[in-house]
Amino acid sequence: MSRTVDYYFATQSPWAFLGHDRFVQLLRAGRREVNVLPVDFGRVFPVSGGLPLPKRAPQRQAYRLVELRRFADHLGVAMNIQPKHFPVDGTPSSLLITAVAQHDGMSAALRLAGAVLAACWREERDIANEGTLAELLDETDLPAERLGQSRQADTQARYAAHTQAAIDAGVFGAPTYVIDGEPFWGQDRLDFVARKLGVF
Repeated sequence: MSRTVDYYFATQSPWAFLGHDRFVQLLRAGRREVNVLPVDFGRVFPVSGGLPLPKRAPQRQAYRLVELRRFADHLGVAMNIQPKHFPVDGTPSSLLITAVAQHDGMSAALRLAGAVLAACWREERDIANEGTLAELLDETDLPAERLGQSRQADTQARYAAHTQAAIDAGVFGAPTYVIDGEPFWGQDRLDFVARKLGVF
């Protein structure tokens, strides 16, 4: 069995936010490594039958809010289910996490991913704003120059490669955790992830 879990997610996903801390705990308990792989779901949805949130039927959009509140209450997670800065472009924060993964390693990228998700869904900060991203680098003890590096062509190519890898792996929603080629879609599947990792 591989020691590494592939973590496909969108930085603006509330479901990734709800599952992130529990996923990190499972990685630690199972002593597993992780590939932190932010993905452009704007490219994934057209090839997987998905729709971006604004194009979904009103009843689906309404039920999404019910489920977000339900899960937040059940998990005891402080969350604004309709934050001030949403919808929001996930590309700048995804590129930043990608740059951090390249230069500082996956643990640092995982830490920054958690900070970005919390900034959006708990703190109601604009994760597409350069100033916010600079603050998050500082708050997670990461080099300020990563922001400039996130705009470079090689970082953009890595982000595009993450997205293609997600498509190739059959990913259609965020978050998706892939272990030994087996996908687990959604933070509500983390119990199955725990079993797969041998963590009970």
